Amino acid sequence: MGLPPEIEDLAVSAAAGDETALDSLLRQIRPEVLRRSGRFLPHREDAEEAAQDALLQVARKITTFEGRSLFSTWLHTVVANCARQKYRELKRRAQEQPITVDEAQRADPRTTSVIAGSRLDLLEALERLEQTQPHLVAPLVFRDICQLEYAEIEERLGIPLGTVKSRLHQARKQVRQWLIVVP
Repeated sequence: MGLPPEIEDLAVSAAAGDETALDSLLRQIRPEVLRRSGRFLPHREDAEEAAQDALLQVARKITTFEGRSLFSTWLHTVVANCARQKYRELKRRAQEQPITVDEAQRADPRTTSVIAGSRLDLLEALERLEQTQPHLVAPLVFRDICQLEYAEIEERLGIPLGTVKSRLHQARKQVRQWLIVVP
């Protein structure tokens, strides 16, 4: 699902240096950025932080948007990268800091929410995939999480459609084995 044409037009104007267009663009895409961040991160606060990071990246990097693809496709990449980076930060922070009593009493989302647990498991699987076969991560993220069409993925990654489909198949096959829970 793409953004409305007026958002695409605002993005082109903002990329050309129009500050007013950039301000309007950031206001208008904020709900969509938060929604997309929430696809990655199950806790609202974490998704909000990732969304803020993504909006900041849009503001900083809008001049790199060349308009060859849709702004919505470019935005998917920014949001996906920021959400995955936020997950890495949270994971690293959790490993570095001792658990407090309050945190220990808070329920594990893997046991309280099937959806939250599966998203965390998927983020873990993406981390593993990135370590072993990083070229497979983007097609999987774009298709299965961001729900981009194959043509958008092909355009965004600059690789042939057959390669997109092949990498997606390989990524799904690899990730599937990490996501299957055997009791």
